[in-house]
Amino acid sequence: MDLTTLIPVLVIVIYLVSSIKILAEYERGVIFRLGRVLPRPKGPGVILVFAPIDRMVRTSLRVEAFEVPSQDVVTRDNVTVKVNAVVYFRIVEPTKAVLEVANYLYATSQLAQTTLRSVLGEVELDELLSQREKLNVKLQGTLDQHTGPWGVKVTMVEVKQVDLPDQMIRAIARQAEAERERRAKIIHAEGEYAAAQNLERAAETMARQPIAIQLRYLQTLVEIGSEKNTTVVFPLPIDILSSIGRLLNQAGAGDGQPGAQLSKPGELSTGAAPKES
Repeated sequence: MDLTTLIPVLVIVIYLVSSIKILAEYERGVIFRLGRVLPRPKGPGVILVFAPIDRMVRTSLRVEAFEVPSQDVVTRDNVTVKVNAVVYFRIVEPTKAVLEVANYLYATSQLAQTTLRSVLGEVELDELLSQREKLNVKLQGTLDQHTGPWGVKVTMVEVKQVDLPDQMIRAIARQAEAERERRAKIIHAEGEYAAAQNLERAAETMARQPIAIQLRYLQTLVEIGSEKNTTVVFPLPIDILSSIGRLLNQAGAGDGQPGAQLSKPGELSTGAAPKES
């Protein structure tokens, strides 16, 4: 084979080898043939791209993530906060991702920033702090609705961080402290109410069985004695003191002398004798 024949063969072989393209499992190739896109993307595996007739644009089907920069958001109750988020998305239609938008990554990023400000600006601060899951679903649905015509599927949106002003942090701390105190007072009042009900039932039981109070006296003495105390406290009912006072008054009236008078239950006061002139 002479040189004039070998050179064209080498050129054809090199051209064919350079036309072989290998696409990974997660890649697809959108082929433009003479400026017109082919109906279906190529790949994965080995494909042929005959330049300059064909031009291929590689696209990845893997999930991509980018962080939305911190945005100044004014909530519905006029509180200014800084919020950033993370957006997860993937290409589901490679042809649309190439034809419908110039740069799907940049377009999705800008759309995520504007959507974050508009959606979170419609809620109050308490809802932003306590209902993250609900807001994430709303953000994901809004973004997916706008990126669907581009062949991009937004799979998840997560609000990453909410930065509050220092004055608002102190106000929230005071609110939480006041809420804890309110709960503590309610629980204490409920405990007092339950204790009063139990005491009422115990009093009714003891009223039906008078010997029960004596048993309680004895149990109290046992509890005091178990601690090895030298002092013994014996409870004395008030009605006993009242009975003793009435007996002293009757005895004094029978003798014709001013007897001891009971000024208060449990307190005895002795009348003074009249002075002689």
